[in-house]
Amino acid sequence: MRLTPTEHSTLDHRGYIPTLIAIALEKGRAGYVGTGSNRWPPVHALDAAHLYRSAIEAAPAGSRLHAVGDEGVPFRQIAEAIGRNLDLPVASIPPEEAADYFGFLALFVALDNPTSSAQTHKLLGWHPTHPGLIDDLDQGHYFQIETSGS
Repeated sequence: MRLTPTEHSTLDHRGYIPTLIAIALEKGRAGYVGTGSNRWPPVHALDAAHLYRSAIEAAPAGSRLHAVGDEGVPFRQIAEAIGRNLDLPVASIPPEEAADYFGFLALFVALDNPTSSAQTHKLLGWHPTHPGLIDDLDQGHYFQIETSGS
């Protein structure tokens, strides 16, 4: 089973997306590298869980499965959704400044990683049914600020 770099859901509190949100809050802008046309292939965590179950129940031994909901969301769209939900400007970060802006994520945010799950769909009849990454971001749960002392 190949998971995407970004599994998103209401339970995602420490993954790449919360880290990108924290960076945007710290820097005062939501950034993307260069043109932001590089693509990330996210999947909703519940869709990935359903695929695991389908794989256990029906996948032939040795199958290569890709848990991909969106085959490639342009990183600029991710930054725009973060900026829109935080009411922050969105800005292109020059590649030579990516390490200063993104820190340890600099190498990952610039990767173009379109990934297909077409063979997984065909083999198991698996189709994601939960919101894609941008829709999930726009639902707002990633941007609820904890106000209690817990």
